[in-house]
Order: sequence, then C-alpha cells, then structure tokens
Amino acid sequence: MNTNKGIGAFSTNAIRNVYCIGRNYTLHAEELGNAVPREPMVFMKPTHAVTVLHEMQELLLPLRQGAVHHELELVIRIGAKVEVGMSADQVINGFALGLDFTLRDVQDELKKKGHPWLPAKGRLHTAPITPFIEFPGYEDIQETPFSLYRNDTLVQQGIAREMIFDLNTLIQYISSQYGLDEGDIIFTGTPAGVGPVEAFDRLRLEWNHKVVGECTISERASQDR
Repeated sequence: MNTNKGIGAFSTNAIRNVYCIGRNYTLHAEELGNAVPREPMVFMKPTHAVTVLHEMQELLLPLRQGAVHHELELVIRIGAKVEVGMSADQVINGFALGLDFTLRDVQDELKKKGHPWLPAKGRLHTAPITPFIEFPGYEDIQETPFSLYRNDTLVQQGIAREMIFDLNTLIQYISSQYGLDEGDIIFTGTPAGVGPVEAFDRLRLEWNHKVVGECTISERASQDR
C-alpha cells in the first residue's frame, strides 16, 4: 500500500510534530568531532520554526548570537498512523528538502552545561523546507542525490543510502518510542559540509540536480529579533 495522495499545496498548519535526527551521516559526525551514534539520536523543533520556501524567500535568522550553520536534510512527511512493521513505502506521502539551521556557538555552550538544544535549534525560521514532492518509493529515494549551494558554490551533497539509520529504521524507531501519525515530519539528518551563513547569502537546494527551493539570508538577519 502506498499513501502518496493529497500532496498539493502544503500548509505549515498541517504539521503535527517535527522530529529531527542528529548525526545520521558518518562524515558529518566526524567533522564535528562527535561519536557515531549506536541508535537514532532524536530531537524536536517547534512547528513555528518551519517555513515553506518560495522562490528566493528572505529568511530572518539571529546572526548576532554567533555562528549559524546550514544543515541540508531530506525531510519526509508521514501520511498514516504508523504501526509495527509498516514500511516507508506504506506511510510516507511526500518528501522535501529542508535546512536545519543551528546556532552553533549557542549549541556548544548548551552542550557544556548539559542543557537542552531548543535555544540552538528551535528559533523561528530555523527549519525552512521546500514544497513537498510526491514520494517516489524507498528504492528510488535511496539513490537520488540532493545538494545545497551557497552563493552558487556547492557546500553540501548527500544521498539517502549513506544514512547510518535508513528511513525504515527511523520510522520504526520514532514510532515505537514517541509515536508517528499523519502530519508528522522527519528531518532525517545532514551530510558533511555544514558551515556558517551570513547576511545576503543566497542558498539553493537541489534534488537530482534540479532546483526545488531557494532563499536569501535577509539583510535584516543582522538584527536579532
């Protein structure tokens, strides 16, 4: 059974929960000096952090609080209540590309204190996503490259088969621990190449070498609001 229907125009009001996976690519874990996890590392962002990208949309980010890093991710949308044993093909009804913007200096301080990551991960506009696309099936999505360009320079590129924990594993793990149902979305982790953004930067997200979303870091991003 495949529940690929009703994608159409997407509203952030349709989102129930925003699950995010940390350190799901070996090279990314290594580039930040982190251990490779033995089970999925799950955290959450508020739904208010999500912004649907339209052509060259401006994003306001709190750059005055230190380095803000881009983290390109494949995002999946759940279209049915997940039960034990259900596969990605049965429950995913759309996918997108997203950016998990991270206040890296803030996160480093929170880690030292053992505090939750919300101030580093949950700010407004820190989870922009492209419009959702019909899910092509697990096998196809495993082999399709996705990329992020910053000011026309390639900075991140990934492919789902390089994930430490694949989509089926993530779906079953999150469902068994926290629950997964229609309207939940999952940021599935970022490949290597994360780095800081600055005001006026132009970001371009590509799926299979085709542009699916663009944005500009607004001049106003130099003001912390």
